[in-house]
Amino acid sequence: MEHSGPRSNQQLEFDQPWRKMPWGEKDRIEQKLRTFKLKGTSAQFVRILVVGEVGAGKSSFINSVNNALQGRITSGALVDKAGGTSFTKKYKTHYIEAEDGSNLPFVFNDIMGLEDRESGANTQDIIRAIYGLLEEGHKFDAHVTEIKYRSNPNVEDQTTCLVNIIAADKISMMKDGVIDKLKKIRQAGTERNMPQVIIMTRPDSACPLVQQDLRKIYTSQKIKEKMEVCSNTLGIPMNYIFPVKNYHEEIDTDDDMDLLILKALDQIVHIAADALKDKSFKSVEKTE
Repeated sequence: MEHSGPRSNQQLEFDQPWRKMPWGEKDRIEQKLRTFKLKGTSAQFVRILVVGEVGAGKSSFINSVNNALQGRITSGALVDKAGGTSFTKKYKTHYIEAEDGSNLPFVFNDIMGLEDRESGANTQDIIRAIYGLLEEGHKFDAHVTEIKYRSNPNVEDQTTCLVNIIAADKISMMKDGVIDKLKKIRQAGTERNMPQVIIMTRPDSACPLVQQDLRKIYTSQKIKEKMEVCSNTLGIPMNYIFPVKNYHEEIDTDDDMDLLILKALDQIVHIAADALKDKSFKSVEKTE
């Protein structure tokens, strides 16, 4: 979409949004997700693997998705505000409950956060998760020598879409070791023809315009620049990058926050469903 330049150096705001967003239509997007059905596959759900640096907001994003769909603040994926090391220690599947008590046809897997050092999530373990080789409850512990992996994983065990979580206000400070790990994971996903996206968190911390008004997220020059840095860092196209504000201090849900989250989820679910129909994507060979 064509847009004019920023109004001034102080405002750092484009005259027109450079990406359209259907503000005020949260209920329509939510209903679209609630009625989503997988077609052309025997799988009951798509599996979304969430990866990222420690503190980027992986678990918070999973909770935020659940908040938006439940209409209340939830805590299915535990988070830790102390920082420093990853709070997620086990491989766990997070289901999203539908209105009738069943589960919606998409699930999330959280993993231990990536660190620059040898600590944190093991890159090879994350690649095993992509291939569906990690058992539910697998402990991300470098000191464990005897680990049982799943043999002959079915389609539902395998990751259908890789979601990279990157904090907008920290992208320029990411260590080379973390970026290298993300690139190795991305390469493993690429070899499977697996769709990959970036969820860019903390846009309000990166841009004062967005902090004041979330609806300025796509008129903000700063946010567009941060998304371009994300794209250049991991090689993921701009139309597969979605800035969202996770829930972390709110006690009630917010329609504008929900819309950004649900719009991103809608894109993720549909490209993941398309991948499940791809026979080359389903063909997974165990390489252990």
